[in-house]
Amino acid sequence: MSSSVFNLYEAKTNLSSLVERAARGEEILIAKAGRPMAKLVPVPAALDRRPGLLEGQVFIADDFDDPLPEDVLAAFQGRTA
Repeated sequence: MSSSVFNLYEAKTNLSSLVERAARGEEILIAKAGRPMAKLVPVPAALDRRPGLLEGQVFIADDFDDPLPEDVLAAFQGRTA
């Protein structure tokens, strides 16, 4: 991954084009007084989030939303059963 350094004024002036460059894979460093302060990098690709994508791969027990046993509930509440 290549990287380029821009001072803060240049970055503010050219933010739109710098964001485009970062989206294409370039690492953009933003410096203040010659010291790197921030980095623009591409956002990783989003996960495929279609409804039903994991159908048949996830199991939810029939008693999933039943009340908790008294000893487990007491532990969550910081008390003894």
